[in-house]
Amino acid sequence: MRVVPAAGAGAGRGAGVGAAVEGAHDLGAPSTVVVMHGAGNGNKGRLVELMSDCAGRGFPACALDFSGHGDSSGTLGELSLERRFVQARAVVDAGVPADHRLIMVGFSMSGHTVADLAAHYGDRVRAIGLCAPAVYAAEAWSVPFAAGFTGIIRAPGSWRRSPALDAFRGVAARAVLATPVVDEVIPEAVTEAIAAALGASAARFTRLVFPRAGHKLGLWFRANAAARAEFLDAVLAGSPRDPDGEPGVGADHLVH
Repeated sequence: MRVVPAAGAGAGRGAGVGAAVEGAHDLGAPSTVVVMHGAGNGNKGRLVELMSDCAGRGFPACALDFSGHGDSSGTLGELSLERRFVQARAVVDAGVPADHRLIMVGFSMSGHTVADLAAHYGDRVRAIGLCAPAVYAAEAWSVPFAAGFTGIIRAPGSWRRSPALDAFRGVAARAVLATPVVDEVIPEAVTEAIAAALGASAARFTRLVFPRAGHKLGLWFRANAAARAEFLDAVLAGSPRDPDGEPGVGADHLVH
């Protein structure tokens, strides 16, 4: 699924297909937002409003249903973290213009996929947005979900061996971590490890906390336009502390 800006949309905020806004991008090139749903019954349909808001700000956006989700083919049991990465990469390589930089937004399990993509695309990544993200042990990456994945990730502390944390420590783009106060799915230690990795990186890092939200931030954003706007303000326009896009130290911590 792809949503593109109408002519003149988002003047001063971005430039993309159908929106010619001279010099609007802070790094001198147009960008596309790639949005990825979480696990379980997640699907791209939950992300329509977020994508439409991106387009309204002048940024084309695209999303996919991973295998076993939404309108996709395949089965969920055959899916793995590795296949998620391959599928998302295929969407980027086939559907995003080669001269566009990447703004990657991932919900829950797709937090790990964002890390994989950030490591793969390197300097092409302009920003990442992580929504109640998860990370997983290295040995779980290639294991199908129906063939031992759950047993690996349930081992206490297995996530501490996640290469996603190393990828986040290597991020030099804008980074936004959005979470509820209490996440009923992701352990607090995982969230704090991700925050620490981004805080130790060269990323321009903003942390957003939404007290009335739960783990399913995709559904929360869908129903709460103001929260959605706060998140996109941080991901697309930068944090209040670093409006000029200069690398920061530590993080803005904003509670809504």
